[in-house]
Amino acid sequence: MRRMRFPALDGLRAIGALAILTTHVGFHTGASLNGPFAGILARLDVGVAIFFAISGFLLYRPHVVAWFDGTLPPLTLPYLRNRALRILPALWVAVVLAALLVPHKDGITWSTYLQHATLTQIYFHGLAADGLTQLWSLATEVAFYVLLPGLAKLLTGYERPTRRSVRWRLVVLGVFTLLGPVWMAAVNATGHPQAGLWLPGYLGWFAVGMGLALWQVARTSGRLGPSWLDTLTKVPGTVWGVAVALLLIAATPLAGPYSLSASTPGQAFLKSFLYTGIAACVLFPALSPTARTKRVLGGRVGHVAGDISYGVFAYHLIVLSLVERITGYDLFSGQFALLFFPTLVVSAAVAASSYYWMERPIMRLGRRDKSYGVSPDNSASAQPNKIDPWTTPEVTPTPPAGHG
Repeated sequence: MRRMRFPALDGLRAIGALAILTTHVGFHTGASLNGPFAGILARLDVGVAIFFAISGFLLYRPHVVAWFDGTLPPLTLPYLRNRALRILPALWVAVVLAALLVPHKDGITWSTYLQHATLTQIYFHGLAADGLTQLWSLATEVAFYVLLPGLAKLLTGYERPTRRSVRWRLVVLGVFTLLGPVWMAAVNATGHPQAGLWLPGYLGWFAVGMGLALWQVARTSGRLGPSWLDTLTKVPGTVWGVAVALLLIAATPLAGPYSLSASTPGQAFLKSFLYTGIAACVLFPALSPTARTKRVLGGRVGHVAGDISYGVFAYHLIVLSLVERITGYDLFSGQFALLFFPTLVVSAAVAASSYYWMERPIMRLGRRDKSYGVSPDNSASAQPNKIDPWTTPEVTPTPPAGHG
């Protein structure tokens, strides 16, 4: 099976990064708590579901291709090495910058920053460091990285890829999408918000991408015949319209409060479930994009924006803190545009500098081959995108105290 790229995913990553930056500015200005656009601004944390789905698709797809081709799957150690090369340099720079430039709350110590640098902070009780609160989602994604090789083996081993076996695995991944809503409802019912940051609450969002990867490879190889899904790929506006409709529902109080107050179990279930649907609807049309979709999302601008989107995620809260200090801004005092545009421009500039001068050179230096760490027999079915997806933006399920 020939190697494939999915250029429209570049634009989706850029949109996700913009959504996360916007929801944080909305929170700091109070615009996501009160006002006509409060609901939409508060729910732009749905970007994390989109990014988890993108990661699930791109990282699981090489395993599916290997299963269909009868070749060896990606090797675990090179795969983990590549993940580390992608996320750790910018992560460590962000932790150092936050420690040096962002004022510390009482209770923040060197061990707090060490936890963030090792992405273990979600397993400890205590305050999150200002400027780094978004990194909880990166810690959750790293847990998925570790789980993926074993999970992929369970899903792609022990049986030939027939139409029946593919359909059964799609059913299993579909069941996974219910795990997150049930977990989040249980977390809110039992009063254990820390557990709301752990992987089980988000495995369903990864499963959305994994399911789409399995469907895409099975459909391309002929293991699955034409269906109504093929028709939907030709009308992306309709599918994205459904995503917008789901977002509007999520933007109501039915999905919980806009503040950091705890949700009821029902609200937590509905919000997680709606985000799952939004992620599926946003990602699906980008897998078989029309010429216009490919041009808009996968063109030069989308390509560059996708490259720097991880840097925007990693640095934007630090930049936001500096903008607030320079302008003398008081938290929750409105003036959304006053914070939004400087934060966006400076975050993009810092992210571009980080990517082109540090992240990309390190990735190129550290990767000894271009096959995404697969065996020589499986190099043709390697990672589909140019380097890899960046990880995740932030979401705020029931975040720990000190969330920024």
